[in-house]
Amino acid sequence: MHVIYGGTFDPIHNGHLRVAIELREALGVSRVDLVPCHIPPHRGDPGGSSEHRLELLRMAIADEPSLGVDDRELVRGGSSYTADTLRHLREELGPDEPLVMVLGTDSFAGFDRWQEWSCIPELAHIVLVTRPQAGLAPGSAPSQLLARRRVTDVATLGAAPAGCILEVEPPLLDISATGIRERLASGRSIRYLVPDPVLARIDELGLYGSDGNERGR
Repeated sequence: MHVIYGGTFDPIHNGHLRVAIELREALGVSRVDLVPCHIPPHRGDPGGSSEHRLELLRMAIADEPSLGVDDRELVRGGSSYTADTLRHLREELGPDEPLVMVLGTDSFAGFDRWQEWSCIPELAHIVLVTRPQAGLAPGSAPSQLLARRRVTDVATLGAAPAGCILEVEPPLLDISATGIRERLASGRSIRYLVPDPVLARIDELGLYGSDGNERGR
């Protein structure tokens, strides 16, 4: 089973990393690949460049062999459409390998606004990370899709290449990339919110409004 966890990772933080580890264990896989997007179609431009976000992500997982980085969306360029990414992966994996994409409830709530959204469940399973503050509107297209495709055990994902939605509720660290950027811009510390190598590199480059004088610390 091949598992991908996409996002802007702007910047990567300990909340992202902890979710990835929790999912790897819950799904019983040897690795989860983090997929940084180039240009997110459903939000404003990232605060960090694609090159810097990728560099920080690689630094963050350097000592964790169970996490990988898939940079295909950055290499491809243009807007990062999930359907395109899944098609490329499906071509590589073949028609029978179970492919899983990780998605938070907050993102899934607007799933029907994604490009070619109805094709996505035919290309991959969805593991839905439930967030208490982000519910689905009753009767909405995402809510109906979940009702049709919901499964309750991991084994079901391994028995088919795509088509199922599994809800999981891993422990979540209350950390957000938006909050980190705001802290850096106002000169407050982000220590223990991101891995130490990421913090040092943000300071060194003066990213996200940091002045490079260890204000991030």
